[in-house]
Formats: sequence, structure tokens, C-alpha cells
Amino acid sequence: IAESGLCNCEAGSDEEPFLLQAGCDGKMDLKRKPTDLQNLAPSTNPPFMTFDGKVKTDVNKIEEFLEEKLAPPRYELGTQHPESNSAGNDVFAKFSAFIKNTKKDANEIYERNLLKALKKLDSYLNRPLPDEIDAYSTEEAAVSGRKFLDGNELTLADCNLLPKLHIIKIVAKRYKDFEFPSEMTGIWRYLNNAYAWDEYTNTCPADQEIEHAYSDVAKRMK
Repeated sequence: IAESGLCNCEAGSDEEPFLLQAGCDGKMDLKRKPTDLQNLAPSTNPPFMTFDGKVKTDVNKIEEFLEEKLAPPRYELGTQHPESNSAGNDVFAKFSAFIKNTKKDANEIYERNLLKALKKLDSYLNRPLPDEIDAYSTEEAAVSGRKFLDGNELTLADCNLLPKLHIIKIVAKRYKDFEFPSEMTGIWRYLNNAYAWDEYTNTCPADQEIEHAYSDVAKRMK
């Protein structure tokens, strides 16, 4: 848990923008296990939720439950385009391998793998969605202008991906002097639109807290 009261791990951070948009307090404390959790599921770690005495610990199941119960369709966060759900799904894994690598001669390989995953995400963000294309126009939309993965509205896919991208941006710069290339305009547009959204920035812990959380993970290269 960050000193700000916000979660700086990628699992818990996924839920916070969702909860804030729904008008709930999305703060999670990963150090102190609530009494409910100790009584109902002693071996379970956050994030979790309880409802009618039952414990839900699977992140995807929690998201589905929240979307179903929090006054639909007002908080409908499902995607209209199936590809949006899987966009960027390998980026965090490539980052994890990159940031944990301690061998200098292997760094280029891990960095290249991360860049490849980021490029794939960038391409998706810049590719116009079907509803951005005017069927009656003779000119094709060369680059998408949408704010988020699936359009101009936030979805569950964004709640999953944006916290991970933010962590990558902070941690990779601090420990590997790595930045998202400026030519990846889709990713930068995506992040900048997220940073302009209060519900997202209000769930972002301070950069120093994220760096501290990864200080033991990000090993110095040999």
C-alpha cells in the first residue's frame, strides 16, 4: 500500500479507477488484512471483496460482479470491440522480465521484447475502430483519434491496462533509463487522455512510492 492510501501494485490498481467512477472508495490496504478476510479466508490476500458472506478473490470475477451490481447501464464498462480486451495483454509480462533481468548482456533482448509488445499496442491504438470509419467517405481515416482502447469512454480493459502502463513508465525510467519512444503516438495519446481524467489520476500513487515498491524487484545489472 502506498503512503497516499492508494495501491501501487498492478493487481489492486486495476480496481481503483473502476470503483471511483462508480462513486465508491477504491482505496485498498495490502498490509493490514481486514477482520472479515481473516475470518472468512485466512490464507487470502487482497484484492478481494465480500458479498453475502462469500469472498471473491479473482480480479476478473470482482470486475464482472461490480459491473453487474453497480447500477447498470450507467456504469457499463464492457467493450464493443473484442480486440480491445486483449490489446496490450503481454506488455506487463515483457516489462517484468525486462526489469528483473540482472545480466547486462541480455538486457538488449528483454528490451527488444518489451518494445515489440509496446509497438503492437501502439498499432492497435492508432488503428481506427470500425465506428471511426465513415462508410460514405472516399477518404480513409489513417489514424485513430479515440481517447481509450475501445473508444472515447473508459472500459474494464482500460482499468486493467492503464495502471500497468503507468507503472512501466515510472519504474522502467527509474531503474533502466527506458522511456516509451516518442514515435509511439498511440500510447502517448492514450496515457495523456488518462492523465486528464480525474478518476484515474486520483488513484495514481506518487512516483516515489511506485519506485520504492519496485526497489527490491529492479535489480542492478551485472
